[in-house]
Amino acid sequence: MTAYDRHPEVITQLAEGIARLTTSDEWRRYLEFQGRFHSYSFNNVLLIAAQCPEATQVAGYRAWRRLGRFVRSGERAIWILAPLVYRRPGDAEDDAERVVRGFKFVPVFDVSQTEGEELPSVCSRLVGDDPAGHFARLTAVAQRLGFSVEEHAFAGNVNGDCSHDEHRIRIEARNTPVQRVKTLAHELAHALLHAGFEDRSLAELEAESTAYVVCRQLGIDSGEYSFGYVATWAGGGEPAVVAVRASCGRIQKAAAAILGPCRDEAGERAA
Repeated sequence: MTAYDRHPEVITQLAEGIARLTTSDEWRRYLEFQGRFHSYSFNNVLLIAAQCPEATQVAGYRAWRRLGRFVRSGERAIWILAPLVYRRPGDAEDDAERVVRGFKFVPVFDVSQTEGEELPSVCSRLVGDDPAGHFARLTAVAQRLGFSVEEHAFAGNVNGDCSHDEHRIRIEARNTPVQRVKTLAHELAHALLHAGFEDRSLAELEAESTAYVVCRQLGIDSGEYSFGYVATWAGGGEPAVVAVRASCGRIQKAAAAILGPCRDEAGERAA
């Protein structure tokens, strides 16, 4: 058995890392922060996605100000529907029944459109170089899959994206070399697994889990980023661990599909 075949134990390490994280003080602070944001309806999620597909965290202008952040001048609002709620005439204010009589459009903004105080996070970007040239090898894997790899300066906290329509992967150029390796492995997993995939949470769980497996086999420990990222999308705790194990087969196949050509590329260079 080669190092590239030991994926099950790496999946176990990922699950254990998520379990440790989601019982920590950092996780509780993160959940408290998330609780300040609205839970948006399915229709509003569709509206947000149509206007700002890269949005990750949206709130109104005043909500961002309460969190110590400010919407940058010139940013275009994302418009969602808010209910118009009224009290029945004659009802006491304390026990009045609220009636929805319609909806109106209200503006919200994504975190990438704001600036100010740092927000709580359980994902720490990786710090370090790439002396072994893993990024170049993963780029060659992307090209074998028919995807170009481009450097890009994203707004906000986006590290990368993958477009199946354009057969293109973009990586945040300002990140450290080792973070860029991890992100490229993540986007390669999207390229392999998620064409036409509609479950965003599951897609992100699978992509980051694949990136963790790939990075471990390349000698990179991405746990400081991957544990928090997977837990955030999967909900944390036991549900996150169960979700990772349920997708174990897909994660292993994607990791093998990346690592095999990556290993071949390394062999060709050595020769």
